[in-house]
Amino acid sequence: MPTRAELVEHIVRLLDVRLLDPLEILLEGDDAVDPLRRLMRIRAGRWADLMRGDDDRAAAGAVLRLIATLYPSDRAFDPPLDWWRTPLGRVVARRVGHPSAEAVSLATAGAMLGITRQGVHDLVRRGKLPRHPDGGVPSAAIRDRLRLSDEREQGDSNDQ
Repeated sequence: MPTRAELVEHIVRLLDVRLLDPLEILLEGDDAVDPLRRLMRIRAGRWADLMRGDDDRAAAGAVLRLIATLYPSDRAFDPPLDWWRTPLGRVVARRVGHPSAEAVSLATAGAMLGITRQGVHDLVRRGKLPRHPDGGVPSAAIRDRLRLSDEREQGDSNDQ
């Protein structure tokens, strides 16, 4: 899981690029955007805390609201594979899996897990990840595997 600081900075950058910079252009550099930038940084910290916190429902809500706001479209959310390596992508994978797909391709599963497509194929072949009846891997199985990995890492750090 990314650190709070990594997640906050990534969210702030996305909000600047996708929302605040266009608003500043539309308003012709109006200083009214500066207070919004400060507010977005504060809110990004709160969202990061929710996404990293223990409340699954609150985390999922924050994730889904942010995705819907930052990536509006008439089509289902389908980010490029490298998006899953970003701080937000890593948190999304751990908290909700893929937000708009019940099953994902082996390549997407690999990106979400941080391994190769072949690595996912091997996990499926060995029964460590289920295959979805329609092909690919269930998004929930990827989420669960990432959570289990996080729990193991926390257990290891508590043992020391």
